[in-house]
Amino acid sequence: MDRSVFGKRGVPWVLLGCSVLLNGVLLFNRTPEEPKAAAPAQPKPVAAVAPAAPAVPAGPQVEWQQANAQVTGTLERTFAQLLGGELGPQLSQTYARLFVWDVSMRTDLSPKDNVDVIYRELGNNEIDIAAARLHVAKKGKTYRAYKFQAPADKYASWWNEEGVEVPMTLNNSPVKEFQQVTSLVGDGRGHDGMDFKAPVGTEVFAPFAGTVIRANWNHKFNGNCIEVQTADGLLLKFLHLSENKVKPGDVVQPGQLIALVGNTGHSTAAHLHYQINQGAKVLDPVAHHGTTRRQLDAGAMAQFKTVVQTLDAQLAPKTAGL
Repeated sequence: MDRSVFGKRGVPWVLLGCSVLLNGVLLFNRTPEEPKAAAPAQPKPVAAVAPAAPAVPAGPQVEWQQANAQVTGTLERTFAQLLGGELGPQLSQTYARLFVWDVSMRTDLSPKDNVDVIYRELGNNEIDIAAARLHVAKKGKTYRAYKFQAPADKYASWWNEEGVEVPMTLNNSPVKEFQQVTSLVGDGRGHDGMDFKAPVGTEVFAPFAGTVIRANWNHKFNGNCIEVQTADGLLLKFLHLSENKVKPGDVVQPGQLIALVGNTGHSTAAHLHYQINQGAKVLDPVAHHGTTRRQLDAGAMAQFKTVVQTLDAQLAPKTAGL
């Protein structure tokens, strides 16, 4: 394991349309165990617009830090050994969310692998990642993710060096605008749904046609919630809502507004829990819906490449051999 500190001079970095000085310290490594997602369709292009400035918490300047380590056992163990305390697990989970779409954290990793990341602590257990790399020896590949405000998107996402979005997009998604998918079915945490991180009040849509069967059952844990039954017998569950726009007995159509994202019930942050049941069996939304990946078009790539070059220069001393 290697530890290092950025020079005091700092290096200008353009991210999401604003300059930030990277004054990082230290290195790291951890992650929850997550499954591979279904194969995506061909990337689809996105038009170019000027990215918005990132949200920075009030108070003292939040410093960007760099972490680098060789995997020891699991990613979770590596992060914990490197950073310890609460930071190790927090950074591990955030880091793992970027690569879980392509890498099985349970079966693909080995001690020959390396992790690199530029991150900052936002408080309230939130970690922001500007850039990350994961070298997977078994696959003979280094996976990369760079944070960038995609054209016409409300929130930033992460893109690989070729301008292809790292997270997959759920077809017929119940949420069109969200900050990140923070949980998947079978990710090792015993979770039965797919969680979309989004502010309270974000619109939730019916992904498929069906009939509203019930609402607000078991409010202590589910909060405001809706259950929709489809014609083929599936139950679609939407939990932790701030407001329901439909009631039991209503027939809903694909794309119809049915609720607003909230933070009600047993929830620690605003998000939508979306779950699909076939009888007692929980289905994986990624496999049932299918996914696509977007591709930045030529208009956005010029700006994106500047971001990549600057971030790669920060990571280069730790990844020169990758």
